[in-house]
Amino acid sequence: FDSQSVFIYSCNHNQCLGVVDMIPDYYSIAQVADILSVSKETLRRWDNNGTLVPQRHPDNNYRVYHRSQIEHFEQAQILFNSKWDEEINITPKRKYKFVELFAGAGGLAIGMEKAGFKSVLLNEFDKHACNTLRKNRPKWNVIEGDISNVDFTEYKNQIDILSGGFPCQAFSYAGKKLGFEDTRGTLFFEFARAVKETNPKVIVAENVRGLLEHENGKTLQTIKGVIDELGYELVEPRVLKAVFYQVPQKRERLLLIGIRKDIADYVQFKWPSPYKRIMTMRDALKAGDLYPTDVPSSEGQKYPKRKAEILSKVPQGGYWRDLPDKLQREYMQKSYFLGGGKTGMARRLSWDEPSLTLTCAPAQKQTERCHPEETRPLTVREYARIQTFPDDWSFSGPLTAQYKQIGNAVPVNLAYAVGRSLVALLNDIEKIHKLSKPVKKEVKKNEQLALAM
Repeated sequence: FDSQSVFIYSCNHNQCLGVVDMIPDYYSIAQVADILSVSKETLRRWDNNGTLVPQRHPDNNYRVYHRSQIEHFEQAQILFNSKWDEEINITPKRKYKFVELFAGAGGLAIGMEKAGFKSVLLNEFDKHACNTLRKNRPKWNVIEGDISNVDFTEYKNQIDILSGGFPCQAFSYAGKKLGFEDTRGTLFFEFARAVKETNPKVIVAENVRGLLEHENGKTLQTIKGVIDELGYELVEPRVLKAVFYQVPQKRERLLLIGIRKDIADYVQFKWPSPYKRIMTMRDALKAGDLYPTDVPSSEGQKYPKRKAEILSKVPQGGYWRDLPDKLQREYMQKSYFLGGGKTGMARRLSWDEPSLTLTCAPAQKQTERCHPEETRPLTVREYARIQTFPDDWSFSGPLTAQYKQIGNAVPVNLAYAVGRSLVALLNDIEKIHKLSKPVKKEVKKNEQLALAM
């Protein structure tokens, strides 16, 4: 749905029940699980203990939740009171320049471009990803090769943002607090070196959620310390769920935003607001709000004959436990007797839910991503749509390399949403001058006044 109209589908049979000029009153169990960021199992537990009990839809008798049942949850309030429609109109006051490291196949770069940024340099080691970037944007300055060999000094004080998704690597601590020089030999060091050599107004680092707990949190603490040492004030890191930003996929990315200390007191970064609804596999592959046409045909991997025969028995949205016991044992082999849910195995996606997180290959046994109806892995173009790449963005290299590029990418629409927030920040920076009063200091004064009163 959009701000004017809402298409309401039946929870089981995907039938359009009508169009209304309002935000819907009822949400399916799958939708509520996504909105509240809990599992369906948790919702079943809440149902059993009376915490949150679904009711019957008055029109079709399906088990659903009324909006009034979930609007007291903070996650639902953010969704229902979203400022997405305002933020979509944010435009840059001038053409802001950015440098991107570890650029991959261009997911972040496309999103930033859509937000109004001009790319001045993209560095990437993988040759196929570099060919993808050059093929789609011949004018982009793509520097292929090891980042440690790239000199960034010519861009000193010339760029507004430096971004990069450096891999999560352990540091050698030896029982001490680490500084910039102590991280030498890691790809984060190269990211930090690029920051030091370019002195951008804002830095953006994206990573997997696991960085929060990596080495019991010591890795992130070191990164925070180095960012502070380089002269940047770090906005409190946040995990963004792509499913809230017009991406039909349950994917999470950790974002770190740093603002140069000579600017930081005068501005405040605001995280992007969520889109008004959760996009599904139907949005990804069929004509609708996300794309004007059905997904184009393209090549894709195939299943071996016996695997296809077994997966054909898995219902839409189901996995290995939905198979007859005999087939469960055959497919799972020794894993059948191990603990854990193993919910990614023999998994068939559902039209009415977002895709699970895409990996670098669509047919790995542990992370199966079978088409909702047809018994086959997702094709390249289907993969690309789930990551919200434009249909005309083509990928270079052999099939396995194309899947890998797409699976490793930042979803384009997530990058676009973050890009708009960064544009808003840079627009505020453009307005400031030496006599400006620091925003955060004023906030603190107001808090002190309120306490005194």
